[in-house]
Order: sequence, then C-alpha cells, then structure tokens
Amino acid sequence: MRDPRLDKLARVIVDYSVGVKPGQNVLIKADPVAVPAIEAIYEAVLRAGGHPVVRCVPDSLNDIFYEIASDDQLKHVSPMALHDIETIDVSIGLWAETNTKALSQIDPKRQGLASASRQPIMKVFMERASLEKDDPRKLHWCGTLYPTQSSAQDAEMSLRQYEDFVFNAGHLDKDDPVAEWRKIEARQQQVVDYLNGKKQVHFKTPNGTDLTVNVEGMTWINCAGHENFPDGEVFTGPNLNAPDGGVNGVVKYSFPAVHHGREVHDIELTFERGRVVDARASRNLDFLTQMLDQDPGARNLGEIAIGTNYNIQRYSKNTLFDEKIGGTFHAAVGAGYPESGNSNESGLHWDMVCDLRPPEGGAAGSGGTITVDGEVISQDGRFVFDGWPGPT
Repeated sequence: MRDPRLDKLARVIVDYSVGVKPGQNVLIKADPVAVPAIEAIYEAVLRAGGHPVVRCVPDSLNDIFYEIASDDQLKHVSPMALHDIETIDVSIGLWAETNTKALSQIDPKRQGLASASRQPIMKVFMERASLEKDDPRKLHWCGTLYPTQSSAQDAEMSLRQYEDFVFNAGHLDKDDPVAEWRKIEARQQQVVDYLNGKKQVHFKTPNGTDLTVNVEGMTWINCAGHENFPDGEVFTGPNLNAPDGGVNGVVKYSFPAVHHGREVHDIELTFERGRVVDARASRNLDFLTQMLDQDPGARNLGEIAIGTNYNIQRYSKNTLFDEKIGGTFHAAVGAGYPESGNSNESGLHWDMVCDLRPPEGGAAGSGGTITVDGEVISQDGRFVFDGWPGPT
C-alpha cells in the first residue's frame, strides 16, 4: 500500500497545479525509484480525462552519458526532446535522485557543453509556459520531488523525517491541501499587487549583500503551487534594458548552491549593469566560473524572488525547497521567464539563496532588509504588513 500522501500529492498536482483537462497529452517523467508516485499521478491523470505518457529514465543514464559522450553528442539538440516541448499539453516531472553526487566528478566543461545545448529547448519551454492560461498552445508544467534516501542524507535526516519535511512543506498533512494553497495564493497576491508597478528593489544584509534590482515595467508572479510543488515565492525578472542595466551591487549567498551534484560554497557575485563581473567562492570556484561562461546569457541575472513558505525553515541542499524558505530571497543567473518581462536566454538557470533572517541567537534588527522604492517591506525575514505571508 502506497503512502496516502502520494495520492494527495497527485490530486493537488493534476487537479490544481496543472489542471489537466480531458483530451490533453500529459508527459510524466521520473526515475524508476519514484514508481509509487508515478502510479498515483498516472491514475489521477486518467481520472481527469487526460492521456498520460510515462518516461522512466534512470539517473544512471546521465552518468553514462557524461562519461562516454563525444563533444558532438554533448552539444546535440535532441529533436525528440524538442518535439515533446513543442507538442505536449502538460509536463509533470518528478525529481527522485538516487545519488545526488553522481555527477560531482564530471568535467564541468562537459557539463557546460550539455547545458548550453539545452538552450533551444529551454527557449521553447519558456515561451510556451509564458502564454496566457486560456491559450491552447500554453504548456502547463509542474515539478515536484519524490523523497529518496539520497536526498534525505543530503538534508541530514532519516528517510521518514525527510518524507515528513517534504510532504508538510506542501501542506499534504492537511485534510484539504488545495484549500490551503488557495489561501496561500490569496496572501501572496497581496505582495504581488504591491510590487507590480514599483521601480526598484534593494536587498541588504549584515554579511555584505547590497544589491539593487531595477524592476520597472516588469511583472511579479505569484507562485502558489502551479509550477513547483511545494511552492511559496513571488518573483520577477530584472529590467536588463533599463539605463542602469537592471542589476548592480553585490550578493553574498548564505547557503551552498548545488548544481549538477556539485556544491559551491560562499558564493559572492558582483553585478554591474545586469551581468556578473566578478565571481568568488571558497569551494568549486572553477565550476561556478565555467557554468557562468557556458553561453552569452549565463552571466545575466534572469530572476529575482522572495521566499514565502514559512513551513520550510531549514536548508536541505535542494533548491526546490531552499529557494522557498520563508525569510529568504534568491537570485537566478541565466535564463529569465518571459512572463515576468525578462527574456534573457541561456542554457543555465541557477537559483542561489540569501538568508534575511537574523543569525541564531541574534537580536531583532540583526537580519536583512528588503526596501522597495524607499519603503522597507521586510525586516529580519518577515514582511512588515499584516495579511502578507508569515509564520503560522
């Protein structure tokens, strides 16, 4: 008997997150280890009248690919993968890594080649995902995580503890998770309504982060479980066409940033006119540099976001959760989301997280601030306005 929370997860994703409609073609992708979740989602898609197609792709194939593929094969753009993104109606991805460090010894140049080759696919994905909800060409998508021993180990938890962490982050412990996410959506919409129309956002922390982002003319997006699950953020893209270039200053990230199984520690990025002009790290700096140099758009900032999920309060070495931590912000180098107004193109999209909460034992006022057009809206990782997201 499968965990009943997986059936809740399936119903939330199929009925709420992507809203599968009769006749839609739905692609479900996962490692075979996630079969219990695949079965639950497959069943939910059928009940919704959709046409599910399942692709079980073992993570081990990535290991083989990076070890054996020639440069031409690394740079190859799969016409089948491109066709999928051009034609499917719904994409549901399950991240279920059996070894999160499997690619940590692969030459980053090879990873950069493969990542850059995804740019044409990423471009179509971003364009279709940005279409209006009622556009028949729109691609509805959602990515979620299936708890594995490997991910639990990264988070320094037992599998049982990690399952509770994952499912509680998505409010699957509630009787009606969809109702809970609708409440979250309403609270986050207040933040979005405030931010839309504003010109400048300034992030500052005691550790040296001092970053100014021009958001004039950009659109803030309310992320409440429709694309990522669990969710909990509001985001936009910087206006890279602004006279000041859109992004200026320094951001010192609070947690190690994980990409392709590699952890990069103590990242410090300096931005001038929207681009990274200096990158520092205490570990795996070469990997960071090669990811930033993989294509012309990789050094541009594509996204700026505020984490609003206060059910997530600890770092777990998984971006899906870490970027949503209530009381943080994250900034992603690489591809932007066209629906936000940022159309930066790259094979890279790498979210990195900065904590705004006071250090453990720190006094009130010892955390970071978010200032919008001169008005402080967040202090110490908490919004200052009533009715906005916050701890419960």
